[in-house]
Amino acid sequence: MLTDDHRNWGFTSSTGLAFTDAVIVDAHFRACQATYVDLVRAAGIQAGWRVLDAGCGSGSFLPWLAELVGPSGDIAAIDLAAEHVDLATSRVAGAGLPCPVRIETGTILDLPYPTGSFDAAWCANTVQYLDDDELDRALAELCRVVRPGGVVAVKELDASLVGVRPGDPLLFADFFRRAAATPGYARQLLRARELYRWFDWAGLTEVRQRTVLSEHFAPFTPAEQAFYLPSCARLAEQAVALGVAGDWAPLLDTTHPDNPLNHPRGYVCEGSVLVSGTVTDESAGAQPS
Repeated sequence: MLTDDHRNWGFTSSTGLAFTDAVIVDAHFRACQATYVDLVRAAGIQAGWRVLDAGCGSGSFLPWLAELVGPSGDIAAIDLAAEHVDLATSRVAGAGLPCPVRIETGTILDLPYPTGSFDAAWCANTVQYLDDDELDRALAELCRVVRPGGVVAVKELDASLVGVRPGDPLLFADFFRRAAATPGYARQLLRARELYRWFDWAGLTEVRQRTVLSEHFAPFTPAEQAFYLPSCARLAEQAVALGVAGDWAPLLDTTHPDNPLNHPRGYVCEGSVLVSGTVTDESAGAQPS
């Protein structure tokens, strides 16, 4: 899970994993909230269900999950970073959510819940931190804790659709190709549109996958700038260190007038993948390969 390259990506939490600090996680959710809310609403979660938010981070999705399950539902949430659990717990306490929410520290590779505890599991922006073997294990755990007939839904970033304008349309594609040449975080960020295969291998049925483009146009909101300016700068730093050709200078300087996030005709986009499937008796009892 934790590879040596995470420190280069930055924005780490206590786990050492890149882009998991609550400040950047919250900024990302605010920048892409419309897309994220559409996707969680499309996951198939129903009123009255007991739902697990696996890898809940600072709790951004919890109000929307609570809205879906309503007062007759129930939510459990888990995250690897203790500070995320503390922050999410404090936010839930003052949010007046319509259903009970219980949050604890733990790993999605070994979920502390009995078999068949939930009607659905939601896992957002989390499997990007797992290598292929760990992804098998995580899906087996999600299937185990969801009852047969219930839903497992994973939302993940598709880094192959990251781009900025004006500028070279292949700039970030060239970076991700170079960065993904060896196993690590970049390679896992490019795996999102393969997730349907992992769902099939895990024994889930009725597997559905949907990829959407989250687009942002100038003039950018403060939330969009708060996430994309520092994030693009960090990717540009890595690109320069790797020797990736291209005009990275405007992205390195968050105040540069030619930085796409400061440009009057600027544009930035990223992809999101939602994949969901139905748990069967066989998948609920399957062991990772």
